[in-house]
Amino acid sequence: MERKRLEDFASPTPSRWRENAIYRLENSRWLRRSQKIAMEMLDRMDFLGVNQKELAQRMGCTPQYVSKILKGKENLSLETICKIEDALDMEFQSIPVPAVVSL
Repeated sequence: MERKRLEDFASPTPSRWRENAIYRLENSRWLRRSQKIAMEMLDRMDFLGVNQKELAQRMGCTPQYVSKILKGKENLSLETICKIEDALDMEFQSIPVPAVVSL
């Protein structure tokens, strides 16, 4: 009886929690970076009073794409990062150039 009740509540679609967990583990480095970029974007948008629609216009993309970026799960290209920086008049990070050693 209890088993039948439990089966009634079970989803016919198998859970993908294991695959999702493996994906997050294998991609944790860039996912963390994407989340950090999203948080910095939200802070800057708040400071400038810019909404997602206006940011999309500034970047030349759709509001739906801006929404995806702001979820912090988008693997951003350098081109997209530059568009964000230009649209929000900010810089996320500068990549240090190694010092030149004289021989």
